[in-house]
Amino acid sequence: TDLIHSLAMPGLSGSAQLMRFDMQGIAVSQGSACSSGSMRTSHVLEAMGVPQDEASRTIRMSLGWNTTRAEVERFCDAWLTMARQAGERAA
Repeated sequence: TDLIHSLAMPGLSGSAQLMRFDMQGIAVSQGSACSSGSMRTSHVLEAMGVPQDEASRTIRMSLGWNTTRAEVERFCDAWLTMARQAGERAA
């Protein structure tokens, strides 16, 4: 069974996160699965009442049956590094 997580990062757009994760060889998405390839924010987040600003900073990360602990830790380390850098720029 796949687990899908949506994560919003203060201070960094979803598209900037996508590029940074891609440069590290980590695949994430922005928007809903049914709109893959679109840079539009998720209609699901809109329906849930998530403010546009927050939705634009949200990425989607999926874990599958073959996702390893090391891959999850690598993602977490990369996300935390990006968040710290975004926070430093905002300060």
